[in-house]
Amino acid sequence: MITKFIKRILRRDPMDRHVQTSHSGAPKRISKKAHRIDPHLLSKNAVKVTDTLQQAGYEAFIVGGAVRDLALGISPKDFDVATNATPEQVQKLFRKARLIGRRFQIVHVTFFGKGAPEIIEVSTFRALLENAGEHVAENGRILRDNVWGSQHEDAARRDFSINAMYYDPSSETVLDYHGGMVDMQKKVLRMIGDPAKRYREDPIRMLRAIRFAAKTGFNLDLATSAPIAKLSKLIHDVPSARLFDEILKLLMSGYSWAAVQGLRNAGLHHGLLPLLDHILDNDPDSKEANEFVRVALENTDQRIRSGKSVSAGFLFATLLWPDLLINWKRNIAKGMANIAALHDAMDETIATQSSGMVIQRRFESDMREIWAMQPRFERRVGRYPFRLIESPRFRAGYDFMLLRCTTGEQNSDLGEWWTSFIAADSVGQEALMASAKNNTGNPNSPTKKRRRRKVKSNAPTEDTPN
Repeated sequence: MITKFIKRILRRDPMDRHVQTSHSGAPKRISKKAHRIDPHLLSKNAVKVTDTLQQAGYEAFIVGGAVRDLALGISPKDFDVATNATPEQVQKLFRKARLIGRRFQIVHVTFFGKGAPEIIEVSTFRALLENAGEHVAENGRILRDNVWGSQHEDAARRDFSINAMYYDPSSETVLDYHGGMVDMQKKVLRMIGDPAKRYREDPIRMLRAIRFAAKTGFNLDLATSAPIAKLSKLIHDVPSARLFDEILKLLMSGYSWAAVQGLRNAGLHHGLLPLLDHILDNDPDSKEANEFVRVALENTDQRIRSGKSVSAGFLFATLLWPDLLINWKRNIAKGMANIAALHDAMDETIATQSSGMVIQRRFESDMREIWAMQPRFERRVGRYPFRLIESPRFRAGYDFMLLRCTTGEQNSDLGEWWTSFIAADSVGQEALMASAKNNTGNPNSPTKKRRRRKVKSNAPTEDTPN
């Protein structure tokens, strides 16, 4: 009878066996032959961290998104390590290690090499919430998370099954507690536990679900997606800094346009970026804005996927530009001078955005500089072009201006002129400025035409952009 029972269990769908082992706390051990993770995709520093911890007598595994990406044959951007060592014990083992976080304390171990420094994030296995006591609010929201537990508890606390796998580089074995490998094969994104409860614990998980679905191309299973529309308002209770970080991850994922569409489909976009409310609700008056944002995000995705750097300030400047453009035109219609109208529009746009997700000040400064540079591109006489090129943020402002040309919001001749000017020698630059001397700019620009002042014949004229 026992033999027949075992055979019957083994004939069941693999998902059933995974679910059973997750309840007992025992993971499914997946060998190298089955998971096919290429060791060459591993970070040497991440392996160094796990080796150091294991040699000190602790358990240590590469965990989360890195294991998911490795199993998909993708080289992970970041590597996280999970261990049964406490943050203080981890910190003592590494020279360049520091404790960070208040809600959930972790250790950042930094390695310096030829390129940019690499940070390996090391976290301690977390206990189940029922063992966290006063660390959980009455509504289920996690307040603090510095209660340590076992590995199987830590796996149960992770959000999605595909993120709850642990890889041991020394044995090349994956420990899979919740059927993540099977879900990957089925291309399904599934929340561990009761999704509604998990979203209440941490509403950011709703945004993570959208981001992972966009990045992997997986579908959210019905139980995971069903509660999102009803609980979407909980997003606005998340501290601004955490919300900003998660939105930035979404926009910098390399699949931002797909993720933004996912936000709309899930009803999560309202109030995050005011501009997105109009665009994603298919406002007929926002077709131009929609096109501008689509091109901006697709360009960003292309750069990220090809390994190029992307400025967060530039990205937010593009997302809010259509809103700023409306305010700028409105101010000019009221009779305000061109530059004053632009700066007032900047203030208004940023103030409106602050009612949703608050953008960090360092990025706000970059945005203002990029925006303020736009009228200056139409001043193509005298010393103006040379001064503009010397601006620290010139390249960002130039790329932004080219984006405006690409979408038809700015005259394409302007972009071509500046591209030629940058590449030309001094003689060529003088010839280009002579050709632009009588150019009055783009008639579709929001700036207001002014009469030219009479100047001496040998003095440079100062064109005001249109």
